[in-house]
Amino acid sequence: MTPRRVVVIGVGNEYRHDDGVGLAVVTELDSDPIPGVTTTICDGEPAALLDAWTGADLAIVVDAVLCEPSTPGRIWQSTVDGQPPGRGSASSHALGIPDAVRLGAALGRVPGELIVFAVEAANLDLGVGLSPTVTEAVPAVTKAIRALLR
Repeated sequence: MTPRRVVVIGVGNEYRHDDGVGLAVVTELDSDPIPGVTTTICDGEPAALLDAWTGADLAIVVDAVLCEPSTPGRIWQSTVDGQPPGRGSASSHALGIPDAVRLGAALGRVPGELIVFAVEAANLDLGVGLSPTVTEAVPAVTKAIRALLR
């Protein structure tokens, strides 16, 4: 039996405050690696996401999301299209995960299963460091990912 290929992808830019939440989660996962799980980071550009998850049986993506109204630090978990439930949400990037999924489907490059953890951002201005509420979400997302992969 072939082992299942699992990848966790942290999406974002550490120089845009809360947009670095995906990178922070991957850093925390890497501090105590999960056997058989690959971690990687990317800037959210659809082609980079396709490269990261192509061939994966399970891809878990962590990204910041803008919501209106917003509750910074709130965590959304969704599957397939990456769109958190609710109104007025959008990726913190020009093109988002749903765009990458549509492109991947057209090219035959989607993972067997896709789970997205979206953390509502408080601050996406230029600068380093997560806001306090988003910082508090990092261990919760990490714990949820570890639980999924048990």
